[in-house]
Amino acid sequence: MSEDEIRELDRQVKKLKRLAAEQAARLHDLVEDGLPAAWQELPEASQATISACQAWAEANARLQAAVKG
Repeated sequence: MSEDEIRELDRQVKKLKRLAAEQAARLHDLVEDGLPAAWQELPEASQATISACQAWAEANARLQAAVKG
């Protein structure tokens, strides 16, 4: 993988990390401020957080593998 490709992947990892953090904050706010009234929103918010974290983890693993070699 070229240096430019690694830099682009690093940018993607940072973006995905930010998106995962935003989803986690949304879930946190729902739990703190919305429950118990908004309990029906939990599955969607939880799945969005899981998906965002998985996307970050996969991209981060690709980046780590590219950096190692």
